[in-house]
Amino acid sequence: MRQADLITKLGEIAGETNVLTADDDTAPYLKEWRNRWTGKTAAVVRPGSTQEVAAILKLASKTKTPVVPQGGNTGLVGGQIPDMSGKAIILSTSRLNRIRAIDPAGNTITVEAGVVLQAVQEAADEHGRLFPLSLGSQGSCQIGGNLSTNAGGTGALAHGVARDLCLGLEVVLPTGEILDDLNKLKKDNTGYNLRNLFIGAEGTLGVITAAVLKLFPKPAGRATAFVALPSPEEALALFAKARDVAGTELTAFELMARIGVEFTTRHIEGVRDPLAHHHPWYVLMEISSGRSEEDARAKLEGVLEHGMEHGLITDGAIAESFQQRADFWRLREGMSESQIPEGGSIKHDISVPVDHVPRFLAEADKAVLAIEPGSRVCAFGHLGDGNIHYNISQPVGADRQVFLTLTEVITPAVHDIVRAHGGSISAEHGIGQMKRDELAETKSPVALDLMRRIKKDFDPKGIMNPGKVL
Repeated sequence: MRQADLITKLGEIAGETNVLTADDDTAPYLKEWRNRWTGKTAAVVRPGSTQEVAAILKLASKTKTPVVPQGGNTGLVGGQIPDMSGKAIILSTSRLNRIRAIDPAGNTITVEAGVVLQAVQEAADEHGRLFPLSLGSQGSCQIGGNLSTNAGGTGALAHGVARDLCLGLEVVLPTGEILDDLNKLKKDNTGYNLRNLFIGAEGTLGVITAAVLKLFPKPAGRATAFVALPSPEEALALFAKARDVAGTELTAFELMARIGVEFTTRHIEGVRDPLAHHHPWYVLMEISSGRSEEDARAKLEGVLEHGMEHGLITDGAIAESFQQRADFWRLREGMSESQIPEGGSIKHDISVPVDHVPRFLAEADKAVLAIEPGSRVCAFGHLGDGNIHYNISQPVGADRQVFLTLTEVITPAVHDIVRAHGGSISAEHGIGQMKRDELAETKSPVALDLMRRIKKDFDPKGIMNPGKVL
């Protein structure tokens, strides 16, 4: 089918105003926010219903037109960006933005794929419930993308990643068939768990159009502290104590290197250093109590007292207001954005067993500095689940493009250390096009073969997000 005829057909399905072809209109969909990947597209189509998605995929399958699903375009591995051939269409889920139902008694909310994460959090809050998935991009990322990448975030310590927060899905297959599995049941052993095939598949098997998500009771009280420590070893010991004291009420334990605090306070408006003096490492810790604010505070103070007595903590501050708590979190959440003005950055989203984090950091630092002395390692992340964002900013005054060419040397060195510790090269960002080729070095031949067979069975014409994951 000629491209002009394809665009006409897409307009008949979704409405002409929802098929974008002009360069100015498609430009925001063709570049990811770090400017690492750009692409071309025949059109951006914005369906307004599951039935329209089904008709679009049926047409794409018939015409062998590649389809790249895209949510809020906040992905970090290029999974949402088409290639440069210009043959693919981008299927934007932005108009699939209805909250279909909320069930406070059953602790579920049913939303369409284009609902922004923050809107889900706010809807839950209005009904006295908590949706715990929390990301720095929550004001623009969409639920469909969160599920397609199996997003993690700062709430994963207590409540798990996106896969753990989903009970059911509605998915459109490449053929246009609709899988209606919007299951609200916590117990259902009727055959294969099809839902989990699509979560984390990055749009390579079908398009998620709606989901049933878990809600939780809102905490009766929260206590938050920002503390300084000599090294990751002390942070690990403090985490062990906090987990013993608070159990599942330990809802955040974020590790940050000093340089990350410097970047954030330097470049993110309104962010300041919570402590008077500089320290090598910091932890942002939060305890959420189901009983009271006083209970959360007492547990937090008990952990901090232990840390001070045993030389784990060198300084710290407890949030005394909602605003101060928000300020602590703004410092942590601005850490990725703050690296942009510092020039080139080579990024890694890795996980290792929790007790291996200090050793991984020491070994990776040594390897990176041997390759490029003067590199500035900005490591931060979710110590409680072993997920570290191991980012390396260019030396001061270095040429950005020259530094980025070292990615081909630095990243294999870092990932070799990750694998030596039994870790993962992609903890929560996905594979996309960034890590596709390296996946073969990480997965076993049997696992890769099974993944390819699943892909072929679900998408025999290979139209779904080609060139991503596999």
